[in-house]
Amino acid sequence: MMRVALAVAGVGLAAGTALAQQGPAPASRGAARAVAAPRVARPSRAAPLNAAAVLTVTDTSVALRYDGATIFWAHIAAERGRPRVRQLVDTSAGRITQVVRVLSGGGRITLRGAAHTTGDAFAVDADPREDGVPVVRHSVGPSYSLLNRGVYARDRDWLLSVDFPAGVRITPVAGGDSAIFELVADGYEITLRFRPRFYQQHRGLAHYAPWTYATWPGSMAGWTSWYAFRDQVTEADIHRAADVMADRLKPWGYEALQIDDGFQRLPISVPGNWLNTNAKFPGGLQGLQAYIAGKGLMAGLWTNTTFHDSAWAVAHPQYFVRTADGTPARGNWVGYVMDGANPATMRTLVLPVYAALKAQGWKYFKVDALRHLRYEGYNSHAGFYAAQQRDRVAVYRSFTQQIRDVIGRDAFLLASWGPRPELAGIIDATRLGDDGFGYGGFAQFNSFNNVVWRNDPDHVELHQPDGVRAATITSLTGSLLMLTDTPDVYLGERVVAAQRTAPVLVTRPGQVYDVDPSRSDRLWMVDNEVSGAGPRPFEADQRLQQTLYQLDIARPFERWTVLARTTGAPSSIGVEDLGLDAAREYVAFDFWAERALGVFKGVLALEHVKENDVQVVCLRERVDHPQVLATNRHVSCGGVDLQQVRWTGDALVGRSQVVPDATVTLFFTEPAGWDAVAVEAPEAEAQLGERVDAASPGGIRWRRVTLRAHAATVAWGVRFRHTP
Repeated sequence: MMRVALAVAGVGLAAGTALAQQGPAPASRGAARAVAAPRVARPSRAAPLNAAAVLTVTDTSVALRYDGATIFWAHIAAERGRPRVRQLVDTSAGRITQVVRVLSGGGRITLRGAAHTTGDAFAVDADPREDGVPVVRHSVGPSYSLLNRGVYARDRDWLLSVDFPAGVRITPVAGGDSAIFELVADGYEITLRFRPRFYQQHRGLAHYAPWTYATWPGSMAGWTSWYAFRDQVTEADIHRAADVMADRLKPWGYEALQIDDGFQRLPISVPGNWLNTNAKFPGGLQGLQAYIAGKGLMAGLWTNTTFHDSAWAVAHPQYFVRTADGTPARGNWVGYVMDGANPATMRTLVLPVYAALKAQGWKYFKVDALRHLRYEGYNSHAGFYAAQQRDRVAVYRSFTQQIRDVIGRDAFLLASWGPRPELAGIIDATRLGDDGFGYGGFAQFNSFNNVVWRNDPDHVELHQPDGVRAATITSLTGSLLMLTDTPDVYLGERVVAAQRTAPVLVTRPGQVYDVDPSRSDRLWMVDNEVSGAGPRPFEADQRLQQTLYQLDIARPFERWTVLARTTGAPSSIGVEDLGLDAAREYVAFDFWAERALGVFKGVLALEHVKENDVQVVCLRERVDHPQVLATNRHVSCGGVDLQQVRWTGDALVGRSQVVPDATVTLFFTEPAGWDAVAVEAPEAEAQLGERVDAASPGGIRWRRVTLRAHAATVAWGVRFRHTP
């Protein structure tokens, strides 16, 4: 067998080469000079001003300075005449919009420069499109999409964008603490639009202050007991679930096991009823946590914010919101409304529960009925706090913040249910809609995901007809992925779908608007809602609203796109609608069907998707030698496992992160004139599959390589013979 060079640890493509091969052309020398000047100062971590930037204009440049730093600088070039710059600053309703318009003297003008930020920033599509196919977009790593028209700096909450009809290309050129984005705009007029406090003011999230917190930094995937066992769950059920998870799910990225309703004593009320389990859990919470943690899993627990012991409430009215006659206020679902403004209430009824659970080692907290505390509780009895001259929203936030302070920032805090804009910065995730898995939030709150919080579409039931579809879209959008089948389901073939959708990659939205704004535009209604008895107009719909979901992945060695298509998706999609270059060719691979789809240029022509099904298409720019199409490890087509891939001239060499003792398959092209002759992976069992010839003139030849390793990473290589 021919030996293949596997020394990939320190080898990577030069930045310019990688860009040239995998996406938009790298910045020109002139652009690089523009990016390098001026030097950017680091602003403080204090709250940024809700104010316009300072505009500086010369005959050949334009600059914006905000928050103590120059955030944009560009050179102006005109075909003829002297460019003119006009500015409008609008302050309507406290939303600052600064518009800088660059006009030509009769010909085309070009702005070539850069946006500078202090980190946590990404290129985005800034405003809804008027044409094209709607696609919900996300990215992992820097986004190079040709649909991007702006830069959003999350840690300072500002958006800088370029209006239509000017053409614009935004290219990330540096990351880390000082992120830089090359911006080149061209047209007869160019309009820059700067919006400070974008999510807070323009999107109406009054409590969003991203300079004070970061979103959950890694994957969160696991299992919850609710739809498997509901409130009949037993200790034996949880032990069984932990055993199966440890064997069949944990190695693939599922880490949390969350027990839902059914362990506590009734009525739901004082801390003792939460902390002392019922007869179905003879080992108690401490023993349960120890068993789960002993399997290497994160122990999670359901609690809620209701109180249903009438005798106790009537005997201790001082702990509750009270009516005009001094009796404890109550409402549907919430029971007796605990007074979050009373320190004694928090010390006596609420915080001891979380302090004890934290001490026991619980790490995942689902806090339910927060909607009812808000609606049937504080909103319905607003007069109680008005008489005290207290802000009921501040009381609500304080109630939840005190829970957060007790459990710490290292614990995961899920709020349930409904979007909770009042709790931005306190919670890690929120369930967006009614009980049962919901698709609507993927498009109705897509811009919130991993910016404000992590979106929770509710639990995935893999045994249902749409289970694979639900898990796929949840994973590709970077949402909270919690399974909820009975454990035996994961002993069958359905476990493959679970294993290939975890872990969840941490995504950024490709749009800072919601593809379907019909729900998020009504979030202001939470302030006057008095019933949480069913779905509200501002909560995510459960129906499948959009049919196309895209994840762009950028790694130092390569960039590619993953497109999920669902029932009703168009069979013909222009690559420009995916932010790809219509002048280039792309190789396509069907992840779930494990087959090459061919080479496409300009338009993707695909089959219709069956009812309840999902097709995942991996798209990579075509090159003139063998290349990776995908791997079967993860629905991201290599985003979880591929650590390095390099073409040496006669071999593909790389390194993969794998599940020890599990088989992973790599798929790669074998263009005409190239023949795979050997595969080598010194630390794994490796096998080279048979070549699959193109089934049509537009098809591609391809092969598979299977690897089985005992270690978590494996270096591999495939040698080719070239026959001109």
